[in-house]
Amino acid sequence: MTVLRGRRTQRSADRTRGRPPLVLMLPALVGLAFLVLPLAGLLWRAPWSTLGTRLGEPQMLEALKLSLVSATIATGLCLLFGVPLAWMLARAPFRGVRLVRALVTVPLVLPPVVGGVALLLVLGRRGLVGEWLDRAFGITLPFTTSGVVLAETFVAMPFLVISVEGALRAADARYEEAAATLGAGRWTVFRRVTLPMAAPGVLAGAVLCWSRALGEFGATITFAGNFPGRTQTMPLAVYLALETDPQAAIVLSLVLLAVSVAVLATLRARWTATP
Repeated sequence: MTVLRGRRTQRSADRTRGRPPLVLMLPALVGLAFLVLPLAGLLWRAPWSTLGTRLGEPQMLEALKLSLVSATIATGLCLLFGVPLAWMLARAPFRGVRLVRALVTVPLVLPPVVGGVALLLVLGRRGLVGEWLDRAFGITLPFTTSGVVLAETFVAMPFLVISVEGALRAADARYEEAAATLGAGRWTVFRRVTLPMAAPGVLAGAVLCWSRALGEFGATITFAGNFPGRTQTMPLAVYLALETDPQAAIVLSLVLLAVSVAVLATLRARWTATP
């Protein structure tokens, strides 16, 4: 009798868990519609019949090429400097590490336009470093393709650092200690033990970093401008086309949407899968 009563109680509990309250379902559905309907509207208004022709237009191809190249170079710079920075935050405790971590993550919450202004104040022709670069080497960074890469690197690097630091903290440090005990130097331990253990985090961070760089707008237009063929990336081309050719803006938006979906599909196992 007790067993039967327990089974009935369990079935009742299962039905209760599987039936969410209406007070939660309604706002959840409204939130879902708010997120999905704009994307559905983009797909509905897309000029599918002329999509291939529009993608082949020289201005679109230039913007697409510049975006892909600059985002890839920016990701390379993020890997070059961001992985050591993440290692320092995870494996080299020092006074002020929390302050450094906070400074690293500031670009995540900083308005991109403010980031562009900050880059101008440092790397502009009258900036703290830019004036010296201009006088000593004749290097001018603002409103150039190099400026696009630097702006994208500035806003994208925190994604890589956070991902790699998390992977390093989750990795078992005893393997590194064992390698050091066997006589491996610090560089060998990092290259042969630490980096392979953190490889999934590095890959995830690189993909997020690349997608963030590809979609960057505010810092790019502020620091590098919007010059076709030189600094006009796809987000900037969307902004310009929205005023003159809305159909072209929709086509470019579709390309960026496809890239975003591809990124989510790539990182699904790490970020969106449920246990």
